[in-house]
Amino acid sequence: MALNPNVEEQAMVADVLNRESAHMTLQELLVEGLVGAGFVAACAVIWLLYPPGAFALWPALLCLAVLVMASNVRFDTPFGYTVATQLAFVPMLFAVPVAVAPIAAFVAVAASGLFRVLAGKSPASRLLLTLGNSWFAIGPAAVFAIAGIEPRDAGPLLLIAALGAQFGVDFAVSGLRFWFDSGAGLAAQLRDSWVYGIDAGLSGMALIVAEDIHKFPIAALAPLPILGLLAVFARERRDRITGLLELNNAYRGTALVLGDVVEADDGYTGEHCRGVVQLALALAKEVGLSAEQTRNLEFGALLHDVGKIAVPKEIINKPGKLDPHEWEIMTTHTITGQEMLDRIGGFMRKVGLIVRSHHERWDGGGYPDGLAGERIPLEARIIACCDSWSAMRTDRSYRKALSHEVARAEIVANSGRQFDPRVAEAFLRIVERTGERDLPAHAVRQPGAGSMQPAAEALAS
Repeated sequence: MALNPNVEEQAMVADVLNRESAHMTLQELLVEGLVGAGFVAACAVIWLLYPPGAFALWPALLCLAVLVMASNVRFDTPFGYTVATQLAFVPMLFAVPVAVAPIAAFVAVAASGLFRVLAGKSPASRLLLTLGNSWFAIGPAAVFAIAGIEPRDAGPLLLIAALGAQFGVDFAVSGLRFWFDSGAGLAAQLRDSWVYGIDAGLSGMALIVAEDIHKFPIAALAPLPILGLLAVFARERRDRITGLLELNNAYRGTALVLGDVVEADDGYTGEHCRGVVQLALALAKEVGLSAEQTRNLEFGALLHDVGKIAVPKEIINKPGKLDPHEWEIMTTHTITGQEMLDRIGGFMRKVGLIVRSHHERWDGGGYPDGLAGERIPLEARIIACCDSWSAMRTDRSYRKALSHEVARAEIVANSGRQFDPRVAEAFLRIVERTGERDLPAHAVRQPGAGSMQPAAEALAS
């Protein structure tokens, strides 16, 4: 995840933070039960393959204490969190027999989880996650057990192989867990694999400590200052991400309130906007919009007519066509809508640009700026098509809703003129594929809002 997480990553982090304080679902319990059973089985195989011998107690206890503290230094990621355990885990590998290392790792992770439960930060059921979270210790332990060599006697190649096995096993197990729990794909998880680069960087420093652990057990405490510094960074990162999520929620809440205001001001406009949102989101998926574009499109569709609040009701409710002066006033609603959203700030400024441009035409004959072709924001081009369809399929005071066939013919006839041809083609695919020939067929009758513009655009004014 980047320092400034994108919309998709923000949504994933928000989901993780919400689940962190919630009881585990049945699916999570089943997945973690299987992953945990696999961890226990792996520990047993390593124990049988390379039984432990005697070892010095004090270095092991000091390494375990540091590992517990390291397990509490958590950096949030879209798939949960990563911890700074590498600084303490490598010395632990050198301080205890190979077969004991995974068990010690589990004890440290479980202690960290227990602290969170006692502090009221997570429910007791989430302690089941500790078995799965301890899989990172299996890879290197298995490499040393198969080689029949203690880490302190291993050469560079074997140490590198152990590090690679740690990352490989951890990524494989984590990937399966995330796939079963949330359907996260490989590509999304690979974007989060930067954490292994951090672990690799910390491993060199940890190895220096590990090689002195038997001569000077107090060396186990050497990582503490760095852990303290990382803890500060982790806390600042958590606060920044939490603040970002809260700010986005505030923007979203403000937009929804504006949507309610639009509906309270004019029932049809509010109903119409919700229908446009449904169509626009389906079209966004069809044309492959990014998460950020989809978010902006959603709010742009919801608020595309917010500027009509400032248009006099006698113009909004006028049956029949508007005269030139009235039409000029009506066209100001796009600019007014943008100005309202600019005052909110944040990503709503981008939404404001979409609102401003949703009556532009592909051929440059729209308003307010006369933009043409690709100069019109893609989200605005999508709204223009969905807006027109919704308006054509809606009863108005001066005419009944157009039939599916007539509305479709209008979209086809205005493709390349009013509408982006690619957007129009994708929209018609959706309408035909879904079979929702009456979507959205509002029961609310439009009380007026006539227009001087011809064809589909007249219906979308």
